[in-house]
Amino acid sequence: MMTPTAKHWLGALSAIYLLMTATTLQAQECDEDDDPSPVVTLATSEGDITLCLFHRKAPITVENFLKYVESGHYEGSIFHRVINGFMIQAGGFDQRYEPLPSDSPIANEAKKSKLHNVRGTIAMARTDDPDSATDQFFINHRNNLRLDWAPGKAGYAVFGKVKDKLSMSTVDYIATAPTKNRGGAFTDSPTKPVVINKVTWVNKP
Repeated sequence: MMTPTAKHWLGALSAIYLLMTATTLQAQECDEDDDPSPVVTLATSEGDITLCLFHRKAPITVENFLKYVESGHYEGSIFHRVINGFMIQAGGFDQRYEPLPSDSPIANEAKKSKLHNVRGTIAMARTDDPDSATDQFFINHRNNLRLDWAPGKAGYAVFGKVKDKLSMSTVDYIATAPTKNRGGAFTDSPTKPVVINKVTWVNKP
């Protein structure tokens, strides 16, 4: 029988291995090569957030996101849900908290990609239906591995990551914004709107 101490160390080593694997996977995704990752900059009211997108690991999700980028869908939208130490969510509402029109939902690629919801990654928001994601996304403010796919759990599909430290400092700043309950689904909304003013596909072919 394994002792409590042995179990503790085994659990710790497993967690370290999982984190190292996740970090390595996502670092490699943004390397420049013959098929460079799409790079997108969100110019927000609180600073810029530059993202590189994992188009090889999550092609459906990246294509969907870039479609909204190209159409100008996100420009003028807000970060409507901000939870410090968890994530910041955006993409679905205007500054009056009215829903933006969205296209058909996409398939959840969390199981296929096996990418991890670690700090600085961007993933699709959805309802309880695993295949319900449309335009809303969130950026993980910490490691949220409980949001990953696992047997019996659909997970949330990661499709990119914050590209640099300056961009992550903007995420950190937004995450600490004062929030209030506006009623309904808006329980953690910034008291001062955090607006996505412009979205640019930086390295568009």
